[in-house]
Amino acid sequence: QVQLVESGGGLVQAGGSLRLSCAASGRTFSIYAMGWFRQAPGKERELVAVINWSSGSTYYADSVKGRFTISRDNAKNTVYLQMNSLKPEDTDVYSCAARRSWGTIPLLTTPGQYPYWGQGTQVAVSS
Repeated sequence: QVQLVESGGGLVQAGGSLRLSCAASGRTFSIYAMGWFRQAPGKERELVAVINWSSGSTYYADSVKGRFTISRDNAKNTVYLQMNSLKPEDTDVYSCAARRSWGTIPLLTTPGQYPYWGQGTQVAVSS
């Protein structure tokens, strides 16, 4: 099993920045991809960014390209999401997720393809 714990959410003004962290523990050697998803009430969960744990390859949703950066620290078993130029529409609950393999973009963007999830952290951006 893999356990994921997020931190770093909060309230920020539009144009500001936040950095989210997700620390993995347990059978971390089995992780090949870690992603950040977000979900607003009444909406479907959507992928924000995903990173290949081994190669560092990344994929971003169009809505965050150029503003968000996903990175990882293998020694600390931690993945980060640096969020800059935040907008009110970025307000959501952000959750990290992990899976045991990389894959196609359609697969990586599907929440059901990730067996491991953190508890989520709230990000609120005021206008």
